[in-house]
Amino acid sequence: MPEPKYDDGGAIAATGAGGGGAGLAMGGTGEGETPERTPGGPQGTGPASKPRSLWSDAWHDLRRNPVFIVSGVVIAFLVVISLWPSLIASGNPLHCDLGKAQEGSQPGHPFGFDRQGCDVYTRTVYGARTSVTVGVCSTLGVALLGSVLGGLAGFFGGAWDALLSRVTDVFFGIPVVLGGLVFLSVITSTTVWPVIGFIVLLGWPQIARIARGSVITAKQNDYVQAARALGASNARMLLRHVTPNAVAPVIVVATIALGTYISLEATLSYLGVGLKPPAVSWGIDISAASQYVRNAPHMLLWPAGALAITVLAFIMLGDAVRDALDPKLR
Repeated sequence: MPEPKYDDGGAIAATGAGGGGAGLAMGGTGEGETPERTPGGPQGTGPASKPRSLWSDAWHDLRRNPVFIVSGVVIAFLVVISLWPSLIASGNPLHCDLGKAQEGSQPGHPFGFDRQGCDVYTRTVYGARTSVTVGVCSTLGVALLGSVLGGLAGFFGGAWDALLSRVTDVFFGIPVVLGGLVFLSVITSTTVWPVIGFIVLLGWPQIARIARGSVITAKQNDYVQAARALGASNARMLLRHVTPNAVAPVIVVATIALGTYISLEATLSYLGVGLKPPAVSWGIDISAASQYVRNAPHMLLWPAGALAITVLAFIMLGDAVRDALDPKLR
């Protein structure tokens, strides 16, 4: 009795021993005809479409997410003014006129002046450079260090995994603000690098634990075991099979944490241990304006509002990326 087999068009054809057969096409195609390949539905799931990877599927969802679009536009604007603040602010953030101290909005100075007579609008625009630099550099350092240490611990296990777990427990027990007060109070530099170094120092354990758990889950998959059985080296399995399938949770957590790092820099600068004058920072301006909030609320309103919008934009971006990369939320 002839065995049925499936052709490319989804039709079942029964072939006899002599090669002649009666086509039993489900789509109504006759003998000798080739069924047409039809594109899939709105999502492109038909026979002619290729399955999307995790990243292409995530990008497909992100482009249709209004939260991602709004936060992406805000972040793109912040990046542009961080690189080229003179595009929208022609003044000098360090140029002050005491004769205009605490004055309100004027033509050419829409945000008014602070207690030193500096233009609040110009300082708010230039303060974005500091916040974006600290947030991006801190996130890259935390993600790189935490991913490497946590990934190696999760992949190899053993004593290295136990040592990393105990070290992260120690770092989790250090209060962030208190640690910043102790660590940064002995540093006199006015650049952003001591603040970035401190955030990386206390921020990597969170990413390390996320990366460790993700790698442990990924290395138990069948394709990793098959690669190991075929003689693949540890480096090849880690780089080619484990890392691409374990990096998504790290990206999600790092994106959300970026906004947290920006607010942490502002908090440390507000307390006087982060950035110090003559550096331009939203935290410094908020600290200086807090004493005059009753008489000149505009001094506090604009830098605090810019900080809130920036942090909210990065958190919204992280939420959108999480929704796109987490299969459980589909």
